[in-house]
Amino acid sequence: MDNRRNFLKKSMLAMGATSLGSDWLYAKDTTSSLAKKIQIQPGDTILFQGDSITDAGRNKENLEPNQANAFGNGYAYLAGSQLLNRFAGKNITIFNRGISGNRVPDLIDRWQQDCIDLKPNILSILIGVNDFWRTKDSGASNTPEQYKSQLKQLIESTLTALPDVKLIIGEPFAVNGVKHVDDSWYPEFPKYQEAAAEVAHELNAVFLPYQSIFDKALKNNTGAYWTTDGVHTSMAGASLMAESWLQLLR
Repeated sequence: MDNRRNFLKKSMLAMGATSLGSDWLYAKDTTSSLAKKIQIQPGDTILFQGDSITDAGRNKENLEPNQANAFGNGYAYLAGSQLLNRFAGKNITIFNRGISGNRVPDLIDRWQQDCIDLKPNILSILIGVNDFWRTKDSGASNTPEQYKSQLKQLIESTLTALPDVKLIIGEPFAVNGVKHVDDSWYPEFPKYQEAAAEVAHELNAVFLPYQSIFDKALKNNTGAYWTTDGVHTSMAGASLMAESWLQLLR
């Protein structure tokens, strides 16, 4: 518990320090020259966690790291393969444990085995679109406030077990006007996005603003070019996500 208190104390000091600034903690522009980058260390273990966007059709029977069919065909595979190439001399280990359909409570239920036991040095979490979506298509009851509380509980438990882990929280995103996503998602869905950003800010995690990244990409092509249904990515969208994710590291 002392380690946890010290971590939170340092986190609060960091949040107030102008040397870091909100461009890192609450960054809306990951390409900013002020954005602090996570440094890959020799022997690091990196874990991608989330729902179907992270899962991307991975072979769930293969739980080994650094293997192509254990990663699916999404951003985690593209980012992971680049990491293994770029940092070949550092012998890093990369896992993908995204599971299609997951919400935060699902992560909580499997967190010990699928996160804590893997002892990641860098943990990337993209979760939240189903926490909202299931309230629309399945009648689930889960407010933005509940989502924030659950996500914060998940992160705090992680920091208690792994006080030195470096956290990346991806913003849940949607592209309006493509198949499943329409005006009925708004203004409620952005409240879940705000909740994810607030958790990242409060717990000193790197926040990856995928919504603004996709919004900017719409200047180059339509939403159907970047996503297949407004939520799941096309090849181009997966590459966009991976490229944005990799910009956070050095």
